[in-house]
Amino acid sequence: MTAAPPPQVLRAPLVVEFPFTRSLGPVQSAFLTGLRERVVLGVRTTAGKVMVPPVEYDPVTADELRELVEVAPAGTVTTWAWNGEPRSQQPLATPFAWVLVRLDGADTAILHALDAPGPEAVRTGMRVRIRWAADRTGAITDIACFEPDAGPAGPNTAAPHDGTFADPVTGIVAEARLDYTYSPGRAQTAYINALAERRTVGERCPSCLKVYVPPRGACPTCGVATTDRVEVGPAGTVTTYCIVNIKARGLDIEVPYVYAHIALDGADLALHGRIGGIPYDQVRMGLRVEPVWSDGGRHPDHYRPTGEPDADYDAYKELI
Repeated sequence: MTAAPPPQVLRAPLVVEFPFTRSLGPVQSAFLTGLRERVVLGVRTTAGKVMVPPVEYDPVTADELRELVEVAPAGTVTTWAWNGEPRSQQPLATPFAWVLVRLDGADTAILHALDAPGPEAVRTGMRVRIRWAADRTGAITDIACFEPDAGPAGPNTAAPHDGTFADPVTGIVAEARLDYTYSPGRAQTAYINALAERRTVGERCPSCLKVYVPPRGACPTCGVATTDRVEVGPAGTVTTYCIVNIKARGLDIEVPYVYAHIALDGADLALHGRIGGIPYDQVRMGLRVEPVWSDGGRHPDHYRPTGEPDADYDAYKELI
């Protein structure tokens, strides 16, 4: 008899991103606008030190800082690390060094990329200079990178600057993004495949007998593997919920809507899902719901009321 091949474990690319818009105060506005104009500004601390990049409050005394100064576009490498495999959206597409550079006139170092042919060409103490981007918009990327500089060190002085520029930058969009390949593992692969068949399957702990949905492959309480699969639901009970009033980008759902924790019948862990088919202000704890599947969908589109009487609080209080 030939043994059945093991089930294929799912893998898929996953992107997590959280871009947000932030306003700039006078110090950060002047710094980024200065980069657009090929001017590097720092700020003088209460103790007289010059910090580049500038900060708005003294890291030692917490005093508000406003005394801006201009420093040189060249400086000295204080430490470095070689990056042999650049990732997408990093400053350079070819191998480069991450360097901390103390610009002439500054007392702190700025982190950026150094364009060098190899690690043998990089050393602590070497002189480098800013290579400006051809198109500058008022962002740290206006510094394309640093490059080796054969010139001598300049004076370690900083000139006062009022921070005034035409058309100052007042806000930026901070791009926070993580790209990776996700594998749900054995337990959740089986869970996802069952959802494609419009079934919800969890796993039971052999020790405490709790049924976990979605399954985790091990009981978080007992620390033992869970292999006994149990079909639960399809109906369940709303244990708690929230009303969403802010529309998410790329999500075609009108606000307000309700997102809830739902304890499916037979499960000892609540999963989350959207509640539909009922006005948002009528959703409540104890509401009995059932899944609604879209054509071709691999998971419930939302949950709707079953029409049953509400569940008694004691029936789900341990699952809140």
